Amino acid sequence: MYRKSILFLIVFLLLKISLFAQKPELFLLNKYTKDINITGWYMSEKLDGVRAYWDGEKLISRSGKVFSTPVFFIKDFPKRELDGELWSKRGDFSNIVSIVNQKKPHNGWNKLTFNVFEVPHAEGNLVTRLATVQESQYIKLVQQKKIKTDTALFKFLKDIENKKGEGVVLRKGSLSYYAGRTNNALKLKSYVDEECKVIDINEGQGKNSERMGSLLCQMNNGKRIKIGTGFSQKERIDPPKIGTFITFKYYGLTSKGNPRFPVFMRIRSMTDELSR
Repeated sequence: MYRKSILFLIVFLLLKISLFAQKPELFLLNKYTKDINITGWYMSEKLDGVRAYWDGEKLISRSGKVFSTPVFFIKDFPKRELDGELWSKRGDFSNIVSIVNQKKPHNGWNKLTFNVFEVPHAEGNLVTRLATVQESQYIKLVQQKKIKTDTALFKFLKDIENKKGEGVVLRKGSLSYYAGRTNNALKLKSYVDEECKVIDINEGQGKNSERMGSLLCQMNNGKRIKIGTGFSQKERIDPPKIGTFITFKYYGLTSKGNPRFPVFMRIRSMTDELSR
């Protein structure tokens, strides 16, 4: 019995080591504010995928989880570090999460690409660092555009959001590589996203009769809000369960301090912590 316990412990520890690595040190994004002068910076689309770090041998999540990547996906990856986003297409976050969170390699990864926006510890400025990356079937570069004016920036943002994209990343491209959260890397979206806890499910009416019509949720500040838009028909048939945390977006606050036009985005998962 003692030997079996020791054997089980050894197997558990080996499995844990294979599933987790040291948490990578990455650059993180602050929120854009109008008082920051971003003239001459670079802008790129903020992909709504899963952040991933390539250490030269394996893909690792922001929290240190080792992704179970199939050989065909990483066979052309270089022996040096890359930082990017596992992504398929706009509006496909839930599917991306389901692909990367499976414990064994599978063919679903052929729907994804690793979109590189940084080369950790490489020399030179941002453009110089990214110029060293060789694109392949599963490695793509995130296009960086120089910001000439604030007008050009907000037009870029509008174009992305019109295509159902998430937003824009702004970076001071003249700097050498660094990690951590500073005002040299920012995110810009026309909406605010936040989390809340589902506390009740309201039945729908009309075309949504016998399905979920809306969710009653409680925010971190204690406010209760009703969210009735942003759901697919599948999500209305099988809605988030009571007690689940969800992510929603809204467009400013009302005079009473409530989120204006709240829209469901997704069920919160551990993978949400991995995004930029």
